[in-house]
Amino acid sequence: MTSPSSPSAGTPPEAPENPLERLRTDRGVDLATVDLTFEGFRALAQNPHLTANERIGFPDAYRDGFEEAILRDIVAKLPVLLGERATIVDIGPGCAGLPHRLIDLCRQRQHRLVLVDSHEMLQQLPDVDGVTVKIAGSFPAASSAIHDAVPSADAVLCYSVFHYIFADGNPFDFLDSVIQLLASGGRALIADIPNISKRRRFFATETGRQYHKTFTGTDTEPDLRYNEPSRGKIDDAVLLGLMQRAQAAGADAYLVPQASDLPMSNRRDDLLITRA
Repeated sequence: MTSPSSPSAGTPPEAPENPLERLRTDRGVDLATVDLTFEGFRALAQNPHLTANERIGFPDAYRDGFEEAILRDIVAKLPVLLGERATIVDIGPGCAGLPHRLIDLCRQRQHRLVLVDSHEMLQQLPDVDGVTVKIAGSFPAASSAIHDAVPSADAVLCYSVFHYIFADGNPFDFLDSVIQLLASGGRALIADIPNISKRRRFFATETGRQYHKTFTGTDTEPDLRYNEPSRGKIDDAVLLGLMQRAQAAGADAYLVPQASDLPMSNRRDDLLITRA
């Protein structure tokens, strides 16, 4: 005899909830609580209820109105973008405003632009004859397909993506593959990296404390924790390790600040790699 709360005999138990299906269909995805991976972004890209910014993991307030400033900062660090007929590889462009602006710039400058992302993201970006090459897949798994499409890159851009690679893959393998893509004299910009060490330094200042109170609308102090593991987070040690890895491969590497008009410049860093 079955109890009232038990499934009746012969009735299969309900299948467990599929978190990816929720990302594809839910209207109210709480981006702050989602541990995003490549597959998670594929699911977000298919959600018809989300804005383009939300599909790449950002609330609209973090990107709306900032794309031009972000592109200016990128161009300042990758000046080949202002030249002509260069080969550019963008790893994880997403589908919001920034890649559309980059595509327009590459069209004007007659660059070859290789876009590497999931099929679901790439299909939301325009195809421009003679300019865009789309390669569906994660990086560095898609490295061989990129090499088949272009011999090397004058510039590699990876904007606001590395922290997901760090959490879901091998950051040194990623870095090695980026360096292998670069032509002689090429540059790679791995940008908008959340650095928990920089965040702590900022929020330990009076400016940072006031920023926190204004942002949260409360009178609470920011939560600062030192001398404990930062599991799953990128800190100064991670970034310095990446710099040393790049230098050991014969490249130069620099941590460079973001322009002050970018939305998260007070707690994010850019890693610039140059190959002689």
